[in-house]
Amino acid sequence: MPNSFRFRSAQTVFVLAITQLVGWGTTFDMLGVMGRIVAPDLGMANEVAFAGLTIMMTVSAIVGPATGRWLGRYGAARVLSAASLTFAIGLSLLAAANGVILYAAAWIVIGAGGALGLSAPAYTAVVEREGMNGKGVIAVLMLFTGLSSAIFWPVLSLLNETVGWRFTFLVCAGLQFFICLPLHLFALPKPIAAHIDGGKADIAPGPLSKPAQRKAFLLIAAATTITTFITFGISPSLLEIFRQSGASPTFALQLGSARGVLGISARFLDMLLGRRGNPIVSAAMGIGLMLVSFLMMLAASPSTPLLVSFVLLYGFGSGVMTVARALLPLALFSPREFGLQSARLSLPQNLANAIAPVVFTAILDRAGTGPALFAAAVLAALSLTLVLMLMTLVRGARATQPSPAPS
Repeated sequence: MPNSFRFRSAQTVFVLAITQLVGWGTTFDMLGVMGRIVAPDLGMANEVAFAGLTIMMTVSAIVGPATGRWLGRYGAARVLSAASLTFAIGLSLLAAANGVILYAAAWIVIGAGGALGLSAPAYTAVVEREGMNGKGVIAVLMLFTGLSSAIFWPVLSLLNETVGWRFTFLVCAGLQFFICLPLHLFALPKPIAAHIDGGKADIAPGPLSKPAQRKAFLLIAAATTITTFITFGISPSLLEIFRQSGASPTFALQLGSARGVLGISARFLDMLLGRRGNPIVSAAMGIGLMLVSFLMMLAASPSTPLLVSFVLLYGFGSGVMTVARALLPLALFSPREFGLQSARLSLPQNLANAIAPVVFTAILDRAGTGPALFAAAVLAALSLTLVLMLMTLVRGARATQPSPAPS
């Protein structure tokens, strides 16, 4: 790879790593620290405060398809810049909240910003600048953004102790306006994929016909939505699952922390594979590991070795699937279509994100760990079946491709 391309890739990762860290850390991850602090001051129950995340994900889901069209029309840099401005407005409203109405309105604005600025638009910015070579860069970017809560939770906690929660939200708004907005506007390299590839930005990497592409999209949408539902539903309940399985509070916290480290390790592996990785195979492997972890917990009596084995399999499997979920559209659609298809996929995924914690918490509280894990296992098996169908579809299309004529 020429040095100029390496520099461009590093510049793209640098800009987007900072803005995605700030984007996730000041919005989705923020309530993990601030939710129980804000709630009593605004006279709300804790669950009402945390419903801000449900509002955010629901609005992001609704705005997602429109984001795909805007990405194609205006480019990722402008859409990401609009996200920074929208986040700044929403966080300022949050700082000014004096009750549930303004609090909810702030999360509606933040949800719109999430559709414009989190995950899919950032990955589209990479593909605009890297073309089909963007898989490795996206994996590197995800390696950094996976650290958002680890970085921002202590920072937000310190800020709150020093200046209070209202000024903390204003600082978050300032980060969006004075750091992220200029970076998106002025620091991202210009898109070059279309020029370098000589029109290849319009060519899909696979041999699928248009009807087969539509079927592939539906399979990806169903499989990734189901796995998103599992991971977003299980993750907030992991500590309770460990406690109900006999782990002490301290050991449960250690297991939960280890799961996060394993997720980052899986992203690091995808980064090392780079262009050699196959997102469809990675998805099958990730879901398979998750399924085995659930079945193992259902089949064996709770013990320390069992819980450690579960964390190893589930943590690594969910981490692999997180990367595969972002890269699957790039394996089947052209770089120019990537933003639109990714944004379309965000609609069901974000709806799943919004309802999954409520569903899994209800199952866990009312029926216990066994039924919750059984539900996760059934869903994982269904998702794995869909990915295997996708794999068969792609292989079948390749098998029917005419062999190139001898020169």
